Order: sequence, then structure tokens, then C-alpha cells
Amino acid sequence: MENVVRVLSTLALKGAIAALAERYEAVTATRIEADYAPTLALLDRLKGGEGADLVILTREGLEGLAKDGTVVPESCVDLARSYVGVAVKAGAPHPDIATSAALRATLLGARSVAYSRLGASGIFFAQLIERMGIASDVNAAATIIPQGLTAERLLSGEADLAVQQISELKQVAGVEVVGPIPLDMQSAAVFSAGRLAGSPRAVQSDALLRFLTSAQAASALRQSGLEP
Repeated sequence: MENVVRVLSTLALKGAIAALAERYEAVTATRIEADYAPTLALLDRLKGGEGADLVILTREGLEGLAKDGTVVPESCVDLARSYVGVAVKAGAPHPDIATSAALRATLLGARSVAYSRLGASGIFFAQLIERMGIASDVNAAATIIPQGLTAERLLSGEADLAVQQISELKQVAGVEVVGPIPLDMQSAAVFSAGRLAGSPRAVQSDALLRFLTSAQAASALRQSGLEP
């Protein structure tokens, strides 16, 4: 059996996993084969019977899989916390998003705000602008993508602000992260990992889980915009 661990991961961890994969293979001779998508899309794929060894999802998504036996409950570990932030194209002025009032003014003044329909950050943002009472104004010119990296729409010129997990914004070269949406307006998303009960590579999967919670991996998580 080839020494490969197949990982289905939320997009928020893509930068960190990519940075760690080569290092992990060099040390363990185990290759990480990763596929990335929003948590909701991954849950649908798993429900449809897609196989993997290890999954990285929001804590809530993973807990659901542990409850129904899809994931081995005792294998579940929290990897990192993440906040939703705002980015602009590199070189563009950084708008004020430090307070609720400043964020409101910035969003209303934007030509177009890019956010995703499926990702946890996009769902949060849609609810946030609804609570702020500006959903119809923002959405009238918003660039709403089904899934993927919203900051790519800054490079194409479709939007002048992108909203997503900071670790996802940082995956796009040529953009600058302005900062997080005020922390009193959001709760940190926690991303967790666990081994699928049907995995034929339990030993390799558990070894990778240990590595992902190690001090070595913590450095890569921080550099990618996450908090271990």
C-alpha cells in the first residue's frame, strides 16, 4: 500500500498544509494528498460516499461526523482558530475597519465586496451585514462567489474589498490583509481534524494528526494567518 494519507480539508488550512507537506514527507516518507473545499461542500462529498483518511473541518462540522461514526471520536483534535478579515489589492489604500461604525462606512462606500456563498466566512458575513442593516445595499453590488478564494476577485478588478478567513486571504499573492473584522463583532472559527473510521491507514493518519498539533506545525499555522 502506497504511503499516502488522503486529506479533505477546509480552504482555511490550505496555506499551512501546503507549507508543511514537503517537510512532513521528507521526515516520514508519507505523502500528504490534500483536496480543499469549504466545510459544507466537504460534508456533502463525505455524505455522498467519498473516501479519505483524515478530514479538517470546522469544529462543528467534525463533531457532527464524530457523532454519526463517520469520524473516530477519540482521534479528533483542535488545530487552530481563525478570524474573518478584509483585504484589498496590494498598493490600494487600507480602509478603516477598526470599529463597527468604521466598518459600516467602509462597506457602504465600497464599489463591490467579494465574499463566498458556501464558506463559513461567507455565511458569517451575510449574517453580519443583515444584523447591521446594510445587507441590501452591500449585496446590490457584491461579488458573491460559490466557493474559492475571494481575494482573487481583487486581482481581476471585480471587487475592491474581499472578505474571508484571514488565512484564506493570505493565500492570494498581490493582495494585502487590512485586518480582522472587529473581534467584538465575530467569534473565532475553530478548525479541527479527525480520522475517518473507514480509513485503511489508521497508523499513518494518527501520526499526521500528532504532527499537525506539534510545535513545528504551529509555526506554519501562525505564518498562514491562523492561531494554533
